Amino acid sequence: MYLHAGNNKILRSSRIIGIFDLDTSSRGDDTKEYLRAAEKNGLAESAAEELPKSFILYEDEDGKTARVMFSQISTSALVSRINGEFK
Repeated sequence: MYLHAGNNKILRSSRIIGIFDLDTSSRGDDTKEYLRAAEKNGLAESAAEELPKSFILYEDEDGKTARVMFSQISTSALVSRINGEFK
């Protein structure tokens, strides 16, 4: 199964580690630093044309590297898509 994260970005749902609300989860210093490091190291990309509302942590195809995808779609909508409510 796949998840459309927005802006024509598709992720394999079996590779998703977690979906996080950007406003609430980025308050912590550790999360802020992780997201900055991911961007700096080229491990982050955006599926958002507008300000992102969430980010998705997922495994790269090699299964060893965690990557970040920023999305303008809310966490609840993304989770609903994974659960099949938006077919």
